[in-house]
Amino acid sequence: MSEIHATRPLSEKDKVLREKFYEDIAHQSERVDSLSAHLLSLELAIPGIYATVLKLIYGSDVALGHPAALYWTFGFWFLALGLTLAALTPKKWNVDENILRQEESQDTKILSLSEYFRESARYKRRLALTSAFFFFAGILCAAFTM
Repeated sequence: MSEIHATRPLSEKDKVLREKFYEDIAHQSERVDSLSAHLLSLELAIPGIYATVLKLIYGSDVALGHPAALYWTFGFWFLALGLTLAALTPKKWNVDENILRQEESQDTKILSLSEYFRESARYKRRLALTSAFFFFAGILCAAFTM
């Protein structure tokens, strides 16, 4: 025989907490977009400033200690820029708007609403973090060009 558990309606505080919890999940993707937008600004500004400083310091007689490091520097920065743009570009997701959540073990290409918010944020976060890694790698390589 199963036990009977007493229940009561949610209090107003509990309703607000639950609502804020789901809003937080839904807004994760927007926060990653904001981070990516700031990262994009840096990825456009730093290489331009770096190239300008190189030109001002060395002029047309650029004789770098390690010229390969310069190629690696701009290569990493270009890769970081591409990843950031990919994170900001909308991706097509197969979502069934009638399913709020489903078992994660189901092998399906159609996402529930809950999975959509989680997967889109995860996808963007991976791209943004990888972009930041390559951008930092470019900065490290830039140190070896002088």
